[in-house]
Amino acid sequence: MLRLFIALAMLLAANAAWAAAPARVQSMRVSGDAHRMRAVFELSAPLQYKLFQLSGPDRVVLDFSRAQLGRDFQAPDALGLLEDVRSGHHGRHGLRVVLDLKAGVQPKSFLLDPSQGHGYRLVLDLESRTASHASVTLPSGERKVLVAIDAGHGGKDTGARGPHGLDEKTVTLAIAKRLAALIDRQPGMKAMLTRTGDYYVPLEKRFEIAREHKADLFVSIHANSCPHHCDARGASVWVLSTHGKESEAERWMARSENASEWVGGVPLNNKSHTLAAVLLDLSQGASMQASKQVGHDVLGALKGIIPLYKASVQHANFVVLRSPDVPSILVETAFISNRRDERLLRSPRYRAKMAQAIMTGVRRYFETTPPQGTWFAAQWARKHGVKLAVRGHDRSAGKGNSADAGVQDLHRVSSGETLSGIAHQYGVSVSAIKSANNLDGSMVRAGSMLAIPPG
Repeated sequence: MLRLFIALAMLLAANAAWAAAPARVQSMRVSGDAHRMRAVFELSAPLQYKLFQLSGPDRVVLDFSRAQLGRDFQAPDALGLLEDVRSGHHGRHGLRVVLDLKAGVQPKSFLLDPSQGHGYRLVLDLESRTASHASVTLPSGERKVLVAIDAGHGGKDTGARGPHGLDEKTVTLAIAKRLAALIDRQPGMKAMLTRTGDYYVPLEKRFEIAREHKADLFVSIHANSCPHHCDARGASVWVLSTHGKESEAERWMARSENASEWVGGVPLNNKSHTLAAVLLDLSQGASMQASKQVGHDVLGALKGIIPLYKASVQHANFVVLRSPDVPSILVETAFISNRRDERLLRSPRYRAKMAQAIMTGVRRYFETTPPQGTWFAAQWARKHGVKLAVRGHDRSAGKGNSADAGVQDLHRVSSGETLSGIAHQYGVSVSAIKSANNLDGSMVRAGSMLAIPPG
């Protein structure tokens, strides 16, 4: 019995020591040029982090909770936008990593779980403000989000045909044009169409158009159908399936061997096959996660317009959803093969309601998950009294200098996080976070941003 108690005590002690051990930032690799850069941090375990920017000079700061550098960690050499990488202790158990930059950037970051032989990773994408979205920049310096709208079918491809002769290509173009007009009337938003008339655009060209224009979102409009005019009816929203992601990754890898291919602002053709595969997987994973979020928002807005054919976001290997770096959704507006739905699709009033619902869902997504540097991000910051950047000249890391202290903390909620856990991480009360963000309950949504009040 004594031996049993000793064994249990040793096991509990080992587990406690393991739980208390800080995560390690094991390595960092970068790629890119003077306009775009991607940094990938290899992690020993999932960890919490905060990201913010400083200017004068320009830098991006990552504060990791309960973390330390791995023994073999080596800061990468200067490359493109990156001038230097510095690190130091932050607080009692934290780690701060500072990226000194040659220009102001728009940063995006996300965590990835282990997959395909790779461990936990933090991905940081940086894009020069002067290189991105110049055509949709507001006088104040903020940019509009760009939504690419794809009217399904067209020209020789009529799509499905209803019992009374209504062609899908006609419906999709009418709704797409209405949606584009609504988006263009929204502050901070701009729309573009992959086709503006009755002509055919190859499927792969459709999402390539969105990528060429650096769109923030791709929305493809369709009308569903089933054989022999069955009774199925209603709307649904689709995103790329995992199988589709894998097959598209193989195609992109084959292309990158012989051509100058860029994914998420990073060239693939000058990378080893393994590294290119990792970079592609990172970009596609982030896009798929964002696609699910916007798909959920659009589906919620569609509920009051027509009965839903599927009550949750669906997954399929549609070609138009295969962009590796632009979040993409496909909206089936109704079943054109159903007589009741065909009558709706023929109605200008229904088309207007459908366009309005899609726009509402898209706007809701950008309001809760605003891309950096956009009008939506600026509005979010003003609403919560947040300063997105401050000016200062202290370039030291991990010293709690006054410039760093003047930055209001922002936190993007990750999947599985709770409000109490976030409050504990920052050393503030739950009620203080709720008050700063006008929250009624204690539920927080993955992907949303929270203002963290001073402790």
